[in-house]
Amino acid sequence: MCAEPLASSAPTGEGNEPMARILKLGFVTFGFLGLAPVAPGTFGTLGGVLLAWLFVQAGWSFPVAVLVACTLLYAIGRSLGEWAEAYAGGKDPGFFVVDEVIGYLVTILWVRPPSLTALVVAFLVFRFFDIAKPPPVKRFEAIGGGDGILLDDVVAGVYGLLVMTLLRFFVLEPGAWVHAV
Repeated sequence: MCAEPLASSAPTGEGNEPMARILKLGFVTFGFLGLAPVAPGTFGTLGGVLLAWLFVQAGWSFPVAVLVACTLLYAIGRSLGEWAEAYAGGKDPGFFVVDEVIGYLVTILWVRPPSLTALVVAFLVFRFFDIAKPPPVKRFEAIGGGDGILLDDVVAGVYGLLVMTLLRFFVLEPGAWVHAV
């Protein structure tokens, strides 16, 4: 991982201008949260919490807003994956945290409307699966490039979504599962 991402040189090729590099870095670090000196993945996930909270405050249809955000973040993140790996000089650079944002949003997807408590619980649940990487999460990193960087966190988010759904139906709203279709 590159210790000073802004100071290192970008990979050769088109788009090496300083502004383009800063914009790319700003995206993959989700507003530079991934440049935190410790636990960049945790800081990136906090960016996901903030984004989910903003969706709630805006009054948007939560699952639709989350799905649109995940789709856009994934498409752009995927296209910048190889750039980020070349920039950092290694696979799955720690500062690339847009994957944590997507994984967190997948975790919170069906919690409607998510309360502050649900947002915090989803944060803890997602971080557990992102760090523990139960099978087959780790296997997705081997794909390489943008998909390899992103898919392990998407799958960790699916595990988190399953836990959040179980918590919702059996702990928070025990009768809700009867009405779920």
